[in-house]
Amino acid sequence: MPNRLAQATSPYLLQHADNPVDWWPWETEAFEEARRRDVPVLLSVGYSACHWCHVMAHESFEDAGVAEYVNAHFVPVKVDREERPDVDAVYMEAVQAATGQGGWPMTVFLTADAEPFYFGTYFPPESRHGLPSFRQVLEGVVAAWTDRRDEVGEVASRIVRDLSERSLAHGGDGLPGEPELAQALLGLTREYDEKNGGFGGAPKFPPSMTVEFLLRHHARTGSDGALQMAAGTCEAMARGGMYDQLGGGFARYSVDREWVVPHFEKMLYDNALLCRVYAHLWRSTGSETARRVALETADFMVRELRTAEGGFASALDADSEDADGKHVEGAYYVWTPAQLREVLGEGDAVFAAELFGVSDEGTFEEGSSVLQLPAADATDEARAADVRARLLAARELRKRPGRDDKVVAAWNGLAIAALAETGAYFDRPDLIERATEAADLLVRLHMGPVARLVRTSKDGRAGAHAGVLEDYGDVAEGFLALAAVTGEGVWLEFAGFLLDIVLEHFTGDGGQLFDTADDAEQLIRRPQDPTDSATPAGWTAAAGALLSYAAYTGSEPHRTAAEGALGVVKALGPKVPRFIGWGLAVAEALLDGPREVAVAGPVGGVMHRTALLGRAPGAVVAAGETSGSEFPLLADRPMVDGVPTAYVCRHFVCDAPTTDPQVLARALRGDGS
Repeated sequence: MPNRLAQATSPYLLQHADNPVDWWPWETEAFEEARRRDVPVLLSVGYSACHWCHVMAHESFEDAGVAEYVNAHFVPVKVDREERPDVDAVYMEAVQAATGQGGWPMTVFLTADAEPFYFGTYFPPESRHGLPSFRQVLEGVVAAWTDRRDEVGEVASRIVRDLSERSLAHGGDGLPGEPELAQALLGLTREYDEKNGGFGGAPKFPPSMTVEFLLRHHARTGSDGALQMAAGTCEAMARGGMYDQLGGGFARYSVDREWVVPHFEKMLYDNALLCRVYAHLWRSTGSETARRVALETADFMVRELRTAEGGFASALDADSEDADGKHVEGAYYVWTPAQLREVLGEGDAVFAAELFGVSDEGTFEEGSSVLQLPAADATDEARAADVRARLLAARELRKRPGRDDKVVAAWNGLAIAALAETGAYFDRPDLIERATEAADLLVRLHMGPVARLVRTSKDGRAGAHAGVLEDYGDVAEGFLALAAVTGEGVWLEFAGFLLDIVLEHFTGDGGQLFDTADDAEQLIRRPQDPTDSATPAGWTAAAGALLSYAAYTGSEPHRTAAEGALGVVKALGPKVPRFIGWGLAVAEALLDGPREVAVAGPVGGVMHRTALLGRAPGAVVAAGETSGSEFPLLADRPMVDGVPTAYVCRHFVCDAPTTDPQVLARALRGDGS
């Protein structure tokens, strides 16, 4: 019999709707029930594409004996971290503070006042590797709750007090300048892996926001080192196993430092960010690899993640059924030499094995290999393309990984920006159309009549949870990119609606920003985090969108808010540059102006395209007729002698108008070019 999760819009919660555990969603009634029964709350947080979440669910939450014990002694609450990032952030902070590490599944025991007192992540069904079994943990918590209630209460109160006393030094002593950005670059240079690309050791995550900073820093200063780190990292990722060499798109991360074996789940946010990064790398260098990867990744998102409503689904699972019907991580993607021969025949199988690094020993499990491009590009491109197409067709016959169909506002904002720009750069109007359709869905379904964003939707049905700061920042970023590409000022207007809410409901003293609105559900702590995770921090995403909107409109309040928010980059950029990459990228735009480009002339024309291809960090572009009122930048800026004309301004100073695309291109290369 389904439990209370049967009506959820989250695919992750729906995966648990038939568990024998009597799950509750995160709601007030669950905590009232815990208080009525005088039992603790078992909070379990995960997400749909999380491999170990599935493992723990199968081992414990589907076990009748475990479920019976949980139901008798706890009120179990299941949370999708992607649907409720605020709940996840607050309790993950507590887990990390208490244990020194975190991750998912996250297992936390709470009082009826939602105060945590015991933590963990994955617990096995039997004790192993130094971990107690899940049943032992449950019994230990029940014993403490029953026999040492005062101690439990003291622990919970102390944890909440410690969290509330954590102050965030947001760097209110000024803006990040040249010294801080130079120091950040130096810090990245120290951590750069010259042999393999990327930063640090294993596991290696795609450093999308950091690469964006490096590209902008190169454009502004001419730093060869910045460009080399960006290009080297992107080349290594594109050749490694994290990139799907047949179907395009990136997996979540590499388990090793050489980019050989990925964690196979594919997330919308990674692919949106990386699609845009590779497009920007092409814009900077003309790299053919960057062009190919940007387009293949865009096509992957449209082909594999687009929903019937026009939005983009969250993720593809890491696991799928192998030939024996077992759910195995990576089964959809890996190959053995025998499988290559079966599809390609002997001669082409040898060619493919050499091209993709497939060996008898294998690079993954049980003699299978993850496809890479370890050597130089194939000398016979036609043969390589034929082999790739045949392998892809054969792979299509395999059991596909599951898809998390929920539409997350923030991640769709990232996808809109990536698809709009990629479509504009490479003359792919279909990609711009897909971006516009996703933006339409967000306006129609997620924004509502008062522009307050809803975090998620599924199957055309809006979820119940309020958007958080990253939703407002990333959706505004997507709308602003779409405005630049399409020349439709309505997207600038929609971005303004969202950013006004950021000013009113998310902004604190001294320029700091909060991840939740001031009228959102009150948790044990109001979360705020200026550092990037897998996506840009909401704090710096909002700062970037505020800065761009101010450049488009001349709005002083938005510029002031952006500058106030960037104080945190002055404080953290020199210390932890890998973890505040988007903030550093926004700081580059601030130092460069950003430049304001008005193109009086046709959208999609030569002058408009030249403006979009400008590398100056964070430059904003408005194109179209100057008689309308959609873009303040276009006001009183006519065509000269009836010819499309560009106007470039920054720091309250304007260049002479130009009708020459080459003059415009030089004006937008960035000072370092």
